[in-house]
Amino acid sequence: MPDAKDFATPSAPLCAGPNPEVGGPSRYKVPAGAVDTHAHVLGLPPRYPLEEGRSYTAPEARPADYLKMLEKTGMEHGVLVQPSVHGTDNRLAEETLVANRKKLRGVAVVAPDVTDRALTRLDEAGFRGCRFNIMFGGGIGLDAIGTLAKKIKPFGWHMQFLMDVRKIGEIARELSSLPVPWVIDHMGYVPASEGVNNSGFQTLLSMLKDGNGWVKLSGAFRVSSEGPPYRDTIAFARALVAARPDRMLWGSDWPHVAIKPPMPKIGDLLDLFAEWVPDEATRKQIFVDNPHKLYGFGDMH
Repeated sequence: MPDAKDFATPSAPLCAGPNPEVGGPSRYKVPAGAVDTHAHVLGLPPRYPLEEGRSYTAPEARPADYLKMLEKTGMEHGVLVQPSVHGTDNRLAEETLVANRKKLRGVAVVAPDVTDRALTRLDEAGFRGCRFNIMFGGGIGLDAIGTLAKKIKPFGWHMQFLMDVRKIGEIARELSSLPVPWVIDHMGYVPASEGVNNSGFQTLLSMLKDGNGWVKLSGAFRVSSEGPPYRDTIAFARALVAARPDRMLWGSDWPHVAIKPPMPKIGDLLDLFAEWVPDEATRKQIFVDNPHKLYGFGDMH
């Protein structure tokens, strides 16, 4: 059997696997119909090739383990986001979606020259968007936004961006004029030490209030400057929720690739969500109502 360490390189070092301690929150009950809108499944060669230009090499994150994680955390649905290490080869995510049509949706990575036939196949599998990753090697760059927006619009897809919004001013006008919805990962990836008055973060808040955008309340462990329990992220999450509670989504980011230990416990991240969103009705909106609307749970049988 292949092992991830066999494929690690100096430019794509081996990263840690997820914390095996998986559980739900201790402070509240996850509402029925809840969706984890951000997670990944990861394979290894030869069946699932790795991008040569990737920034990290991760252990396998098998679909069975992912589904078990959803069950243990009380999540009824999940959204698989294509990881940069597999580039535009969406096979593992596609296989997982097809095997779990009612439970899962996906966000693919596609090249600018993707055909309508390929998009149709991905759409039928359960993909509902395409991702641009400008943080890690192996992603599709921003120069493809215009081309892909035209191609995905007939499918009702959205565009998802893994980016540091301290640079959002460079593409703010383009995002605002997109013919499809846009989604920003991990609260905009601004280091918590920058504070909520950071100009890029403030631009994001303004764009949310007036535009067709969504933000994932996720990745606390990626932006925190303090480490667990990541309380320095509270102000960012609350500012986003105050701007557009109807456009917020929650994601675990399992299996937490490319971060340094200690690896987060998802139960702790769910407890942190209670600090981010103290109001129970708003938590239900973010866990259930918003993602059902964006990803179309219930529209496939």
